Amino acid sequence: MTLHRPKWIPRWLNLPFLFFLAFIVLLLFFGEYNYLRINSLANEIDDLKEQIKEQEDSAAYYTSKLNALNTDKENLERLCREQYGMKRVNEEVYITDIP
Repeated sequence: MTLHRPKWIPRWLNLPFLFFLAFIVLLLFFGEYNYLRINSLANEIDDLKEQIKEQEDSAAYYTSKLNALNTDKENLERLCREQYGMKRVNEEVYITDIP
């Protein structure tokens, strides 16, 4: 008794091949580490690396500003006077809104 394959099923399509194909589809789309999840995580990693780069650049900028304030006393005094309204003893300061 031999099972005959219908004519509309190609010869290369057999049961082990279907199991193999189903296994591959299962791994690619339905597993815990599927292709879509790995792709989204890779994109997130790239975004986080860009944010780290921006933060490192920002930290370097503020570190250079801090070093400039620590080494240049005139620059420190100008910053204190302009931004914090500090003054010397026996000194009068007039603040206006004129640009």
